[in-house]
Amino acid sequence: MNNKQGFVVNCALGALFLGVSLGVSAKGDPESGQQLSMKGDGSGAPCMACHGPNGEGNAAGAFPYIAGMNEQYLYRQLKAYQTSDRNNAVMSMNIDNFSDQQLQDIAAYYASLDKPTSTANNADSELIQQGERLVNVGDWDDYIPPCSSCHGPNNRGVDENFPGIAGQHASYIKQQINAWKSGNRKTDKVQLMEAVAKRLSDEQIEAVSAYLASIPAAE
Repeated sequence: MNNKQGFVVNCALGALFLGVSLGVSAKGDPESGQQLSMKGDGSGAPCMACHGPNGEGNAAGAFPYIAGMNEQYLYRQLKAYQTSDRNNAVMSMNIDNFSDQQLQDIAAYYASLDKPTSTANNADSELIQQGERLVNVGDWDDYIPPCSSCHGPNNRGVDENFPGIAGQHASYIKQQINAWKSGNRKTDKVQLMEAVAKRLSDEQIEAVSAYLASIPAAE
């Protein structure tokens, strides 16, 4: 089995592991989630203060777009902030008073929205081209697989385990890859992202982030 085949098998096994270990939660109510996203949890800022009125995020603040993302993925990330499995002081303080059902409702609301168009800034064309190669082909000499090996065709996501990353803000992608690389983000139970991130140079991280931000998040 070559490196590419091995990594694809690992992705499949990782998805199976995650799906079996985490289970499936109840569905949320989008209408309730919309109201909660506008009001907040009673002690913090509403979701739209950082993620925008339509879940489009904010590149300057490295706040990701969350509109149109998988509902269970969003719920799991919200829960991770509550339990400190993901570390972000702003997120944790703004959702700490929500119940599990309220988190499900918020996730359902943002999942029901349309994804934004690409969020690209004026990145250097050579950097974009380098990123395109890494994202779509990878660099197997350094055991760096293409992002689509796990994140699916056009990197628009597969399920609750592998989110869409196409069209995401470059600032957020860079932030999170560096979090995986440094070990500060550990929500990947089988460490697929951590292993890949540790092999990426700073320049490659910039290139991947720039290219992913330049491509459409949805058809």
